[in-house]
Amino acid sequence: MTCDLCSAEETTQFYAVTGGPQGAGVQICATCQSQIEGQLEENHWRCLASSMWSQEPAVQVLAARLLMRLADQDWARDLADQLWLDDETRAWADNQAVADGHADAGGHVDANGAALATGDNVVLIKDLPVKGAGFTAKRGTAVRGISLVQDNPDHIEGRVEGQRIVILTKFVKKK
Repeated sequence: MTCDLCSAEETTQFYAVTGGPQGAGVQICATCQSQIEGQLEENHWRCLASSMWSQEPAVQVLAARLLMRLADQDWARDLADQLWLDDETRAWADNQAVADGHADAGGHVDANGAALATGDNVVLIKDLPVKGAGFTAKRGTAVRGISLVQDNPDHIEGRVEGQRIVILTKFVKKK
């Protein structure tokens, strides 16, 4: 059989992709399974560039989760930025990534799952209309020296065009 992730032609086994439909999973090789359950070898996972486009939602979800775990690699962040998932599949991918502990479940994380801290610099990944200020913060705008909103891990504060604004963490990526 062929591994759904790395396309290796070898014996595969069922791997459950939790957090979504009951019984959802993929067929993966022993190499992929051992790395998913342990330390990821970054070069092995360059295969995600093709498997993330699978028509199977479980493969897409697992690829998205692996890209989040590899967010410290430039190529993985680029792939994660390119990956489009429908709302239901994105919710499935995000659901388990936080519950697995790959992202800091109690803290602030960016769109790629990288932990955010006070003073970090981030970049907007989407045009954001700023309510009450009469302007739109453009995609690619750098926000330097962010502050974390302590009671809400989905919000950070930063200065854009001289205005201090609240930004959703899902619309930023760490520089």
